[in-house]
Parts: sequence; C-alpha cells; structure tokens
Amino acid sequence: CGGTLKGLNGTIESPGFPYGYPNGANCTWVIIAEERNRIQIVFQSFALEEEYDYLSLYDGHPHPANFRTRLTGFHLPPPVTSTKSVFSLRLTSDFAVSAHGFKVYYEELQSSSCGNPGVPPKGILYGQRFDVGDKIRYSCVTGYILDGHPQLTCIASSVNTASWDFPVPICRAEDACGGTMRGSSGIISSPNFPNEYHNNADCTWTIVAEPGDTISLIFTDFQMEEKYDYLEIEGSEPPTIGLSGMNIPPPVISNKNWLRLHFVTDSNHRYRGFSAHYQVKKAIDFKSRGFKLFPGKDNSNKFSILNEGGIKQASNLCPDPGEPENGKRIGSDFSLGATVQFSCDEDYVLQGSKSITCQRIAEVFAAWSDHRPVCKVKTCGSNLQGPGGTFTSPNFPFQYDSNAQCVWVITAINTNKVIQINFEEFDLEIGYDTLTIGDGGEVGDPKTVLQVLTGSFVPDLIVSMSNQMWLHLQTDESVGSIGFKVNYKEIEKESCGDPGTPLYGIREGDGFSNRDVLRFECQFGFELIGEKSIICQENNQWSANIPICIFPCLSNFTAPMGTVLSPDYPEGYGNNLNCIWTIISDPGSRIHLSFNDFDLESQFDFLAVKDGDSVDSPIIGTFTGAEVPSHLTSNGHILRLEFQADHSMSGRGFNITYNTFGHNECPDPGVPINARRFGDNFQLGSSISVICEEGFIKTQGTETITCMLVDGKVMWSGPIPKCGAPCGGHFSSPSGVILSPGWPGYYKDSLNCEWVIEAEPGHSIKITFERFQTELNYDVLEVHDGPNLLSPLLGSYNGTQVPQFLFSSSNFMYLLFTTDNSRSNNGFKIHYESVTVNTYSCLDPGIPVHGRRYGHDFSIGSTVSFSCDPGYRLSHEEPLLCEKNHWWSHPLPTCDALCGGDVRGPSGTILSPGYPDLYPNSLNCTWTVDVTHGKG
Repeated sequence: CGGTLKGLNGTIESPGFPYGYPNGANCTWVIIAEERNRIQIVFQSFALEEEYDYLSLYDGHPHPANFRTRLTGFHLPPPVTSTKSVFSLRLTSDFAVSAHGFKVYYEELQSSSCGNPGVPPKGILYGQRFDVGDKIRYSCVTGYILDGHPQLTCIASSVNTASWDFPVPICRAEDACGGTMRGSSGIISSPNFPNEYHNNADCTWTIVAEPGDTISLIFTDFQMEEKYDYLEIEGSEPPTIGLSGMNIPPPVISNKNWLRLHFVTDSNHRYRGFSAHYQVKKAIDFKSRGFKLFPGKDNSNKFSILNEGGIKQASNLCPDPGEPENGKRIGSDFSLGATVQFSCDEDYVLQGSKSITCQRIAEVFAAWSDHRPVCKVKTCGSNLQGPGGTFTSPNFPFQYDSNAQCVWVITAINTNKVIQINFEEFDLEIGYDTLTIGDGGEVGDPKTVLQVLTGSFVPDLIVSMSNQMWLHLQTDESVGSIGFKVNYKEIEKESCGDPGTPLYGIREGDGFSNRDVLRFECQFGFELIGEKSIICQENNQWSANIPICIFPCLSNFTAPMGTVLSPDYPEGYGNNLNCIWTIISDPGSRIHLSFNDFDLESQFDFLAVKDGDSVDSPIIGTFTGAEVPSHLTSNGHILRLEFQADHSMSGRGFNITYNTFGHNECPDPGVPINARRFGDNFQLGSSISVICEEGFIKTQGTETITCMLVDGKVMWSGPIPKCGAPCGGHFSSPSGVILSPGWPGYYKDSLNCEWVIEAEPGHSIKITFERFQTELNYDVLEVHDGPNLLSPLLGSYNGTQVPQFLFSSSNFMYLLFTTDNSRSNNGFKIHYESVTVNTYSCLDPGIPVHGRRYGHDFSIGSTVSFSCDPGYRLSHEEPLLCEKNHWWSHPLPTCDALCGGDVRGPSGTILSPGYPDLYPNSLNCTWTVDVTHGKG
C-alpha cells in the first residue's frame, strides 16, 4: 500500500489486485524520475467503487497545490503525463464495498519524448514513435465520428520539454452531441438550448486553431444543477476548469491552440444549460477588413456582429452584474474599465471576488473579469486576539458539519507584529471542503489569499503580512472528516517563523527573517526527501516545507547505537520489498535489539534476524504479525536483518533501536512506549524501573529489572516491561483515564471489554469524552447508570457522535465496549472523576447534540426543557425535574433524525436517520408533509 518508486519504468498495483483492495485504504505512491525528465502513467486495468473510492493524481509530491485530478468508476482512464520529475498517486477507499482495483505502468520520459498519448474508446492509433518530430494519426471504427485533430505532432516546447500539439481526439457515435469547431469564431450551446437540456447527456466539443493561436470563450447564459450537471474545460490555465451552478462564469482564455468542452448531466433535474461564444486570436494580427464574425453584446442582449460599413463593432458596456442575495453592490458604472464592489450583510460570508472590472475580451467584446460573488450565511467561527491561542473546526475531533461557512479573524494585540499559524491536525475531504487563509481583516478578498487548503497536506507554517489573518472554512453537503486544530501566535514582522527540524534530521541555521536560509541533512542511515535548503521569502512564507528523513531499504550501520525502521514507517511499508540491513560493531562487543513497534501482514511479510553477516548465518528470530517481539542480543559483533513483503497488503511496519555493549554491561533496554523509565546505568548490578502512563497497565515483565550474571553471560533479569491499554477493569480512584485497547493505535476486532468505575458513597461519577471514533453501527460503547449490564442505560455510542459528558445517579458506572470482526478505528479516550452531589441542586444535565436547553436553574424543584434543531426530534419531550434525591426525573433526551413521520408547518427540514453520520442498512422510511390548506 504505497511507497517511493525510482527507475526508468515499473508497475503499480492496488493492494490485493486483482482480487479487491481493502476497505479503509489510504495508500500513496511517489514516483521520482531524473531531474528534467517527466513521468507517464498508462492504466492497464481500472475498477474502483464509483464516487466512494478514488485515485487522486498529483503533478509532483502529494500536496493540494499539485492536485491534478481524481479518478473513480470503471472506465479505463487515458494516459497521464507529468510536467515535473515527480508524480504521485493516492488510493482512498471507504468502509464498505470494493472493486478489483487498478494496475498502472509508469515510464520515465526523456525531455525529447511526448510519451504515448493513448487510444480513445472506439478509436484506432497509427504510429508507434513518440519523440520530437514524430507524427501519429487517429481514426474511428465504423459508426463513430472523429472529433478533434486527426493528426498529432510531437513538438519541443519552450520549457525544454516535448508535448503533443493537439489533444487526443475522441470518437463519438454518429447521433451523439458534440463536434469539432474550426472557424475563427462561433457559438457552442448545450443540446436543446435555450430549452432544457437532456438527462444523462455526455457531449464533447473541441475547438481547434492554428499553432500559436489562442482561443477566448465568453459565456452569455449558464444554468445547471449545482455539482451534478457540469461543464469541464481543458486547454487553459489551470489545466482543467469545472463549472456548475447558476452564475455566468468569467471568460476562459486558452494557453494552447485548442480548447475542449465536456458537458455531463445526471438522471434528474434539467435546466437551460449554457451558451458560449468562442473567438480565435491569431498569432499575427488579422489585417483584412473583410467580413468576419466578431460577436458583441449590447444593452438589448442582441448580438451586433457588424456595423453598416462591414467593420467590426466593439462593445464598450458590460451587462448588469446584479446584486448578491443578502448583500449589496457598490457602483453602477458598467462601462469599459469601470469597477464595481460587493459586500455582504452581517452574519454572511462573501464567496468570490470582492470587486470585478469591466474589461476588453477578444478584441471587440466587453465582459466582467469575474462573475458576481455570492453571500453564504456564516454558521460558525469567531474573532480571536493575540498574543497566542488555539482553535478548532466545529465538533473537532469529530466530523465537522456539512454546508458550513465558518470565519475566524485573528488580530495581533501588538500592531507591529504578524500572525503565525501551524496545524496540529488537519484533514478535510479533498477537493470538496476547503480552508482559505488570507492576510488582513477583509474576509474573502481574493487579492489577500495566502493559501487554499484541502485534503491532509498543509504547509508547516503560514504567516500573515499584517497584524491580522482570516480563515474561511467551506464544506459541502456530504459527510466530512475530523477537521483541524490550529495554534496561532504573534511573531516579529518580516519573519516566517520557526519551521522546526525534521524527525531524524539535523538543521543548520537559526534565523527565520526574510532572506534567511535553513539547510537540512539527515542523521546517519536516513535519506533526505524534499528540499535540502529553504529560504524565508518576502511574503513571510518558507519556500518549501521542511524535508523528511526516510529509512533506506539497504544499508550498513557502524555507529554504536541507532534506529532501524521499515520503509515509510509508520505509514505502511508497501509491497514487493526485499530489504537487508547489516549492523557491524567492534570485535569483542555484542549488539542488542529493542523492538519499539511491530506490525506486519501476518504469515506473508517477515523479518528475519541472523547472527552474522551472510545469508547463511544462523537465524536467531523470525517475526510476523502484530505482536511486538521481545529484545534480542547477538552472540557476535554483527547482526543481519532481512525484511520481505509480498505483493499485497501491508502493516504499519516496525521501529527497532539497537545499541552495542561490552562484556561487562547489559544492553540499553530502551524506553517502552506509553511509559517512563527511571535509571540510566547499565553496568553489572545496576537496576532500572518502569512506570506506565495514566490509563495504561503493565502487560509484560516486572516493574524493575537488574543487570546480572546468568550462566556466564551479563544480561537483564527479565524483559523490559511493556505498557498497554487494558480491555476492561475496576477503577476506584477519585479520577483517571479509560482508553480503548490498543490506544493510541487502532483497537482490535472481536473485543468485549467491561469497565466498572466506583466512587465513594454519596458521590457521583462524571465521564468526559476527549476523543471518540469507532466503526459506525458496528463497534459500540454502552454506558450504564450502575455497577453492571442490568443497570439503566445512559447511552449507546458509535461513529463520532457522543455527548460532551455524562453523570451517574449513584456511585457506580458500567461501560461495555464490543467490536465486530472487521475494520477498526482510533477508539476513545475518556476521563472520569468523582464529583460531590450538591445538597440543594442536581448536576448540570448537559445539552443534547443538535439541540438547545431552556433553563439554567438546577436547584431542587426546578425544571429544564429542550428542543432540537430543524429536522431533528427529541427522543422524549418530558421536561427534566430536579427531584429531592438530587437526580433528574428523566435522562437527558437526544435529538434524532427519525425514520419517517408527519411533518407539519409552512416550512421545515427532513433528515435521513443517523444524519450527519451514515444512515443504517435495511431502511424503509416514509414522511408525510402537511402544509397550510390550499397551498402546495
């Protein structure tokens, strides 16, 4: 599952190919070619669950700035060629259903090669040479028409690379929509325009001009179902533009001598579609005064082509851009060169350009530089002050809300300082949910944008130019991810901030001001990936992220101590590996291995440790699976580690530390994960002890071990203890932590864990959820108000939706965690504490998720009531009464999206059960909507 690939060519297969990739996969492959060369990938097989599993392609390292396209479904994609010497692929799959996956052939292209452009469906390719000067031709099988240029020539471009002069043509059925446009100007409209377009349309138009020419495309009408029906345009900058919705798009100018338009609609909802005028601009100005079509637009929306003398008639007015709903426009001059501005009402966020200018397009046409912005209601966010602090996306670390518009504005108290932010965690649905970061306090102004972030890759630091910074989170209507946690602080002006030092790396330089340079190298045995030096630029941003230090697959170690890691640890080591590491110490000494982490595909991937330097040396241990091995000690001064991984699946990998030692001391046993060690003397007779961190217990060994002489050998009296999160237990301390087994890693399958928390009589127990993420509908935590499973149920939780805290009504609380036999997750971290019951009041009952509480008096005899957000319904509507026994009369209600029911009133919301989490299987829900009599 992933890896770094080098070499002239090779093959990449999805894990398990062709028998199906795993659920919950997140695999990244990075292909690195020689500098100045490029990479071409050719798909030999492709099948991913449509819309849910996808392969993202990056023209460079896997960073949002390099994102190129996302592939899904069952159609074989065309070949893809990079523009750089690095190309990345990332496979992401959801929690259920998979297909057979993909197989990709990659090849390193010399600067003189264009690479194989591929063959379109129903097409035929003539020619097998793809270097500069070579020509290839296309035709279609009988019954199909070729759209595009039939002949392609490989030409040398100005940037020392080669490229085809036209895109690969397509073959369309004789009765299908689309076509090839070759005139100097013309009109392209959706089928049936201006009437509604058809469902399930798939049309492609290719506009072809002479080499050196450019093409402008100006939209005069645009109405499509948002996100489901769309127009995709290739041949401009950016390379692909996706258009949808109801706003007329800004003009598109090609950066090649062709443009391609691809129009796709789904199976429901139809609108007018689009109409656009294109015009070819010659490389050499056209000097003839003859009759040519140059469309313009006058105030009556009619197209004036020519004046009476047959001369091109220029339009000096742009159409009225209108006003955004919930906003206003400033300016009413629509003449050439005029600028209008937009603003939004309070509690609304502007999306798009704050100002647009009427400009000349395609010689005689006037159009706005961008379309009118929209004003979206602001649902979250806040104004923050320096000198520093932390904030998170809504619900973090659980899934953020859909259709969110959140704005944070950070202001430095000291106006002579700037704002620096760094992300402690970041994960947004790539391509659909974005966090835009800008300089200053003018939210949404495109001129101030510093970064637009999506996915999970972010810069190490982002720094403003002024004493303010704004952040705008925008999410779509689908279920999102965990979001982000941001740290911010004030720093000196003209500074990029301290980016840190790579793990296993060394940094040279400690200046972070404009024009300062930092240089990096890796510790012995590690390989540097990324930039060896970065510079603090004038815009207060580092020129690149700090590099990373990875562990090579073949290496010799001669240092007295060090670390051995599986490739790409802990992200997964990839497939088809055969790694060998040799550790060589001084003659007369020995080598000790401490296994800190170990997770290999059981029975198929192995690590063998040999006592010597040859392939025939005696084996002192062979390991597979997820159980962390005990320490190992060599008999001589050389150890050989051989790691083999097969063609499919992979685990997290391993982390091993080694050290050498003489005959009168014990080896360094290392520091166990989730523990603290006391003692650093390893001489004969010395002892060390280990204490587990809060929430963990000792799972192996004794608390103290001693270096002693056993059978003539100096060795520890036992293995160093290990600490793990237990599956269940009885807790009676005043406060503590309960962790899911395996924390902070994933919990195991088929668990049945019971915890009992006991407080002193007269006390109650409060639990607080710090983290919670289990497999939705299948891995469940039950919380009971009492000492066992028969006690009243306070709540049953799965997925990511949990209350902030819960209280018991007695001095006992019982927790039961059960998991099924497939797919796990991060699990949970829960704090518990014993609290005193107030003599005159009840404890704070809390507020339901997606609900509101009415009443803040918790004294005996008082009541509180609740309501839910639109679309949700209370599990019970009884008010809560604080009774004389200091407990509420009913449990806290929940707000649930119900399966069916009667909906009344002039307006409202209907949600699928479980929303915003996934709905359960086997549903049959019916809602009846009853509005005011006589209205529809």
